[in-house]
Amino acid sequence: MASHLSPGASGAIRRFAGWLARGSVGHPMLEGIDYWAELRDSPSQAETCFAVFANVLELDENGEPVNEKYAERRAATFLYRYCTGELPSGEPELEGWECELY
Repeated sequence: MASHLSPGASGAIRRFAGWLARGSVGHPMLEGIDYWAELRDSPSQAETCFAVFANVLELDENGEPVNEKYAERRAATFLYRYCTGELPSGEPELEGWECELY
């Protein structure tokens, strides 16, 4: 039996892609950081950013997202660290499983 992403999960991924493309992911954490300038030179970092979002995103028993904003924040934390070499104030270090590429 085939299974598909729920409308909520599909929407969460679509919204994240839009935020990333518009330069507004993690607002206001990344305000003033032109992460696209960095990602142009290293597109694999965009891939890792999506992986962080997907790995952190949790779904309920119906496949609907329950922590979309937190998953976005962790992806923004990845971008912040990549662009500045530092963690945003108050954010914990990313764990290995968050950045895993499957």
